[in-house]
Amino acid sequence: MKNATKTRNQWLFALGLIVAAAMTRLLPHPYNFTPLGGMALFAGTVFRKQWFSLLIPFFALWISDLALNNLVYGQYFETFSWFGSLGTYVGFAAIFLLGRFALTRIKPANILTMSLIGSAIFFLISNGLVWLQGFYGLSMYPLTGSGLMACYAAGIPFFGGTLAGDVFFNTILFGTWYWVHREQLVWQTV
Repeated sequence: MKNATKTRNQWLFALGLIVAAAMTRLLPHPYNFTPLGGMALFAGTVFRKQWFSLLIPFFALWISDLALNNLVYGQYFETFSWFGSLGTYVGFAAIFLLGRFALTRIKPANILTMSLIGSAIFFLISNGLVWLQGFYGLSMYPLTGSGLMACYAAGIPFFGGTLAGDVFFNTILFGTWYWVHREQLVWQTV
Protein backbone atom coordinates (compact mmCIF):
# COMPACT_ATOMS: atom_id res chain seq x y z
CA MET A 1 0.00 0.00 0.00
CA LYS A 2 2.89 2.35 0.80
CA ASN A 3 4.34 1.84 -2.71
CA ALA A 4 0.98 2.61 -4.35
CA THR A 5 0.66 5.84 -2.37
CA LYS A 6 4.22 6.84 -3.31
CA THR A 7 3.54 6.16 -7.00
CA ARG A 8 0.25 8.11 -6.87
CA ASN A 9 2.01 11.06 -5.22
CA GLN A 10 4.77 11.01 -7.84
CA TRP A 11 2.15 10.85 -10.59
CA LEU A 12 0.24 13.81 -9.11
CA PHE A 13 3.47 15.79 -8.72
CA ALA A 14 4.42 15.20 -12.38
CA LEU A 15 0.89 16.13 -13.42
CA GLY A 16 1.15 19.34 -11.37
CA LEU A 17 4.43 20.25 -13.08
CA ILE A 18 2.84 19.82 -16.52
CA VAL A 19 -0.25 21.85 -15.61
CA ALA A 20 1.91 24.62 -14.11
CA ALA A 21 4.05 24.68 -17.26
CA ALA A 22 0.94 24.84 -19.46
CA MET A 23 -0.39 27.80 -17.50
CA THR A 24 2.80 29.78 -18.16
CA ARG A 25 1.57 30.05 -21.76
CA LEU A 26 -0.88 32.65 -20.46
CA LEU A 27 1.94 34.89 -19.19
CA PRO A 28 3.59 37.44 -21.48
CA HIS A 29 6.59 35.88 -23.21
CA PRO A 30 8.80 36.27 -26.29
CA TYR A 31 7.53 34.65 -29.50
CA ASN A 32 7.58 30.84 -29.29
CA PHE A 33 9.23 30.84 -25.84
CA THR A 34 6.70 28.35 -24.53
CA PRO A 35 6.65 25.17 -22.42
CA LEU A 36 5.24 22.98 -25.20
CA GLY A 37 8.41 21.04 -26.02
CA GLY A 38 9.28 20.69 -22.34
CA MET A 39 5.80 19.43 -21.44
CA ALA A 40 5.85 16.85 -24.24
CA LEU A 41 9.39 15.57 -23.61
CA PHE A 42 8.91 15.47 -19.83
CA ALA A 43 5.57 13.64 -20.03
CA GLY A 44 6.86 11.17 -22.60
CA THR A 45 9.82 10.39 -20.37
CA VAL A 46 8.32 10.41 -16.88
CA PHE A 47 4.93 8.81 -17.61
CA ARG A 48 6.46 5.73 -19.22
CA LYS A 49 4.29 3.12 -17.55
CA GLN A 50 0.78 4.38 -18.29
CA TRP A 51 -0.88 3.78 -21.65
CA PHE A 52 -2.89 6.98 -21.26
CA SER A 53 0.12 9.17 -20.60
CA LEU A 54 -0.23 10.97 -23.93
CA LEU A 55 -3.59 12.33 -22.79
CA ILE A 56 -2.09 14.25 -19.86
CA PRO A 57 0.09 16.72 -21.78
CA PHE A 58 -2.41 16.94 -24.65
CA PHE A 59 -5.20 17.87 -22.26
CA ALA A 60 -2.99 20.56 -20.68
CA LEU A 61 -2.09 21.84 -24.16
CA TRP A 62 -5.73 21.87 -25.25
CA ILE A 63 -6.98 23.70 -22.14
CA SER A 64 -4.26 26.32 -22.47
CA ASP A 65 -5.10 26.66 -26.21
CA LEU A 66 -8.76 27.24 -25.30
CA ALA A 67 -7.78 30.02 -22.90
CA LEU A 68 -5.29 31.61 -25.28
CA ASN A 69 -7.39 31.46 -28.42
CA ASN A 70 -10.64 32.60 -26.85
CA LEU A 71 -9.55 34.96 -24.08
CA VAL A 72 -6.19 36.38 -25.09
CA TYR A 73 -6.48 36.25 -28.91
CA GLY A 74 -10.28 36.08 -29.16
CA GLN A 75 -10.50 39.25 -31.22
CA TYR A 76 -8.70 37.45 -34.08
CA PHE A 77 -11.27 34.64 -34.36
CA GLU A 78 -14.79 35.01 -35.74
CA THR A 79 -16.15 32.14 -33.65
CA PHE A 80 -15.16 30.15 -30.59
CA SER A 81 -11.87 28.34 -31.29
CA TRP A 82 -11.77 24.78 -30.03
CA PHE A 83 -8.21 23.91 -31.11
CA GLY A 84 -4.92 25.53 -31.95
CA SER A 85 -2.82 24.76 -34.99
CA LEU A 86 -2.65 21.19 -36.29
CA GLY A 87 1.12 21.62 -36.65
CA THR A 88 1.40 22.38 -32.95
CA TYR A 89 -0.43 19.20 -31.98
CA VAL A 90 1.45 16.95 -34.41
CA GLY A 91 4.81 18.47 -33.39
CA PHE A 92 3.84 18.07 -29.74
CA ALA A 93 3.05 14.38 -30.31
CA ALA A 94 6.39 13.85 -32.05
CA ILE A 95 8.30 15.35 -29.10
CA PHE A 96 6.25 13.21 -26.70
CA LEU A 97 7.30 10.12 -28.68
CA LEU A 98 10.90 11.32 -28.60
CA GLY A 99 10.71 11.37 -24.81
CA ARG A 100 8.90 8.08 -24.71
CA PHE A 101 11.27 6.09 -26.89
CA ALA A 102 14.53 8.00 -27.35
CA LEU A 103 15.24 9.51 -23.94
CA THR A 104 16.13 6.27 -22.18
CA ARG A 105 18.81 7.61 -19.83
CA ILE A 106 17.87 10.82 -18.09
CA LYS A 107 21.06 12.82 -17.78
CA PRO A 108 21.59 16.56 -18.37
CA ALA A 109 23.46 15.97 -21.65
CA ASN A 110 20.69 13.69 -22.95
CA ILE A 111 17.98 16.15 -21.95
CA LEU A 112 19.82 18.96 -23.74
CA THR A 113 20.30 16.80 -26.85
CA MET A 114 16.63 15.80 -26.90
CA SER A 115 15.61 19.44 -26.35
CA LEU A 116 17.57 20.45 -29.46
CA ILE A 117 16.23 17.54 -31.51
CA GLY A 118 12.69 18.21 -30.29
CA SER A 119 12.94 21.88 -31.28
CA ALA A 120 14.12 20.92 -34.77
CA ILE A 121 11.37 18.31 -35.16
CA PHE A 122 8.72 20.80 -34.03
CA PHE A 123 10.05 23.43 -36.47
CA LEU A 124 10.02 21.01 -39.40
CA ILE A 125 6.57 19.59 -38.65
CA SER A 126 4.75 22.80 -37.74
CA ASN A 127 6.09 24.78 -40.70
CA GLY A 128 5.66 21.86 -43.07
CA LEU A 129 2.00 21.58 -42.11
CA VAL A 130 1.50 25.33 -42.59
CA TRP A 131 2.81 24.85 -46.14
CA LEU A 132 0.56 21.81 -46.69
CA GLN A 133 -2.49 23.89 -45.79
CA GLY A 134 -2.11 25.23 -49.33
CA PHE A 135 -4.06 22.16 -50.48
CA TYR A 136 -7.08 23.74 -48.81
CA GLY A 137 -6.31 27.29 -49.89
CA LEU A 138 -5.31 28.17 -46.32
CA SER A 139 -1.63 28.94 -46.87
CA MET A 140 0.09 31.84 -48.56
CA TYR A 141 2.88 29.55 -49.78
CA PRO A 142 2.61 27.81 -53.16
CA LEU A 143 2.71 24.02 -53.12
CA THR A 144 6.15 23.89 -54.71
CA GLY A 145 9.63 23.24 -53.42
CA SER A 146 10.35 26.95 -53.39
CA GLY A 147 7.07 27.55 -51.53
CA LEU A 148 8.12 25.04 -48.89
CA MET A 149 11.54 26.68 -48.54
CA ALA A 150 9.87 30.10 -48.26
CA CYS A 151 7.62 28.75 -45.50
CA TYR A 152 10.61 27.38 -43.59
CA ALA A 153 12.54 30.62 -44.12
CA ALA A 154 9.61 32.60 -42.69
CA GLY A 155 9.70 30.38 -39.59
CA ILE A 156 13.42 30.87 -38.88
CA PRO A 157 12.97 34.05 -36.78
CA PHE A 158 10.71 32.09 -34.42
CA PHE A 159 13.05 29.09 -34.09
CA GLY A 160 15.28 30.80 -31.53
CA GLY A 161 12.32 31.27 -29.19
CA THR A 162 11.31 27.64 -29.61
CA LEU A 163 14.84 26.45 -28.90
CA ALA A 164 15.28 28.70 -25.86
CA GLY A 165 11.84 27.79 -24.49
CA ASP A 166 12.46 24.06 -24.90
CA VAL A 167 15.83 24.18 -23.17
CA PHE A 168 14.52 26.44 -20.39
CA PHE A 169 11.35 24.47 -19.64
CA ASN A 170 13.07 21.07 -19.92
CA THR A 171 15.65 22.35 -17.42
CA ILE A 172 12.88 23.49 -15.06
CA LEU A 173 10.70 20.37 -15.41
CA PHE A 174 13.44 17.72 -15.30
CA GLY A 175 15.46 19.72 -12.75
CA THR A 176 12.49 20.02 -10.40
CA TRP A 177 11.70 16.33 -10.82
CA TYR A 178 15.31 15.43 -10.05
CA TRP A 179 15.52 17.81 -7.08
CA VAL A 180 12.43 16.24 -5.49
CA HIS A 181 13.69 12.68 -6.11
CA ARG A 182 17.42 13.33 -5.60
CA GLU A 183 17.72 11.12 -2.52
CA GLN A 184 16.71 8.05 -4.53
CA LEU A 185 19.89 8.12 -6.70
CA VAL A 186 17.93 6.86 -9.72
CA TRP A 187 15.42 8.63 -11.87
CA GLN A 188 11.85 7.72 -11.11
CA THR A 189 9.23 7.22 -13.77
CA VAL A 190 5.60 6.76 -12.87
